[in-house]
Amino acid sequence: MGVVKYHIKKNTYYDSVTLMLISKEVKKMEGVHEALVGMGTDLNKELATHLGISSEEIECSGVNDFFVSLLCEENIDINDIMDNVNKLLTQKKKSSSSDYKPATLRTAIKEERDSNLVIVSVPGQYAYEESKKALENNLHVMLFSDNVSLEEERKLKDLAVEKGLLMMGPDCGTAIINNIPLAFANVIRKGNIGIVGASGTGTQEVTVTIHRLGEGVSQVIGTGGRDLSFEIGGTMMLQGIEALMNDENTKVLVLISKPPEEKITEKILLTLKNSPKPVVVCFIGGDKELIKKYNAYPALSLEDAGRKAVALLRGEEVGDFHGFDTSHEEIIRIIESETFKMTSSQKDILGLYTGGTLAYESEIFFDKTQKFIDFGDDKYTKGRPHPMIDPSIRAEYLTKEGYSDNVAIVLLDFVIGYGAHEDPVGEMLPAITEAKAKMEEKGKYLSIIASICGTEEDPQNLMESKERLKEAGVIVMNSNIQATKLASLILDHIENRRDANV
Repeated sequence: MGVVKYHIKKNTYYDSVTLMLISKEVKKMEGVHEALVGMGTDLNKELATHLGISSEEIECSGVNDFFVSLLCEENIDINDIMDNVNKLLTQKKKSSSSDYKPATLRTAIKEERDSNLVIVSVPGQYAYEESKKALENNLHVMLFSDNVSLEEERKLKDLAVEKGLLMMGPDCGTAIINNIPLAFANVIRKGNIGIVGASGTGTQEVTVTIHRLGEGVSQVIGTGGRDLSFEIGGTMMLQGIEALMNDENTKVLVLISKPPEEKITEKILLTLKNSPKPVVVCFIGGDKELIKKYNAYPALSLEDAGRKAVALLRGEEVGDFHGFDTSHEEIIRIIESETFKMTSSQKDILGLYTGGTLAYESEIFFDKTQKFIDFGDDKYTKGRPHPMIDPSIRAEYLTKEGYSDNVAIVLLDFVIGYGAHEDPVGEMLPAITEAKAKMEEKGKYLSIIASICGTEEDPQNLMESKERLKEAGVIVMNSNIQATKLASLILDHIENRRDANV
């Protein structure tokens, strides 16, 4: 199995995300079976123990101590590994050396007097105080950090409302303010559709749809995923609605969330009843008739929300989008081609997602009868970056834990844009090829259907990403819901064929 080797540097701090990415690179080195590069936090100590690479010295390290621990072959020299780690750390430092990095919020406020928004991304136990300082200095806040209590979130948002500020978050991953993408966001043209979203990838899917149809966004305000909970009461969504109602560049509004409790839903919708601007509401799986009652336009899906917003902006007829961009004939051809080599025992769908809202949209479509995994869930991100930053956990799952012989289709999302992995498609291609080959060895066929949430202006190259997936035998659809509907039709075709043979 190998031996444990480690190195500790006292009082040497590095960013946790940087270290997690370097852990991945160290693990790829020849002779290394397992690796952890991190600070001496309780979480990292727990991970080291779980991985079987801890030691008494690591257990005694402090939160400001940096350590590298390995399970490796006997002949591996830890000093050689440290040389490589230091080179990787230097590369990361050089890549960001041109960025101005004030040591404290107070320094930043002093030096950047014209700035009016702060992005907070610190460990959860410090996030409340830093966000509070920003609000007290009359600055809008985008709080990327999670592990902030509901009580703290409530206090921050009450303070923001009192001061007429935005308090986006906690756990807010997507916003576009004054045409500037923040955190996870795509390159979207400027336009006249304003969005308030309580879900990151859901918001991205809507903005990408709007961009693909030739329109753009005025402002995209994130709220954090718990904003529409009973405890928070939609405080920031209400604040965002008010801001967009008063914004002369916003002509149409879109609201995005998983379905809130009915009382919170009505509280939000009540503000829209006499709205001078048309509003599209995408509470995924929510009560469409209730939305209509308050003179808003209910969306059937994230893509449908974007399409309806564009139609309203252009003064066109607003209808429900049920279908595909692809022709009916092409859909039939895909279905027949994908099912031709499948056996009658293949009857399941496995969804492997990096975007939580996209996973939820597909799961709701199938009424939770199929298996969908959100690799951004807390249980998968413990001690490692979000899968949109490091998608290797999904690739590992597909090849190692994988799927049963009954699986007919694997559904995948690829989220590109700022903040995301530089090549999420490239990270998955070897796993896709291996999964298809394993199924073929069993005399079966595995259909893999994907969608890419992104625009042609995003740095990962949308068109090239699509072509590489297609070359690997993946069916690429224009949206998550279109990929999901195609999977459903393929499953129906298999079932109908099975019934006909009974």
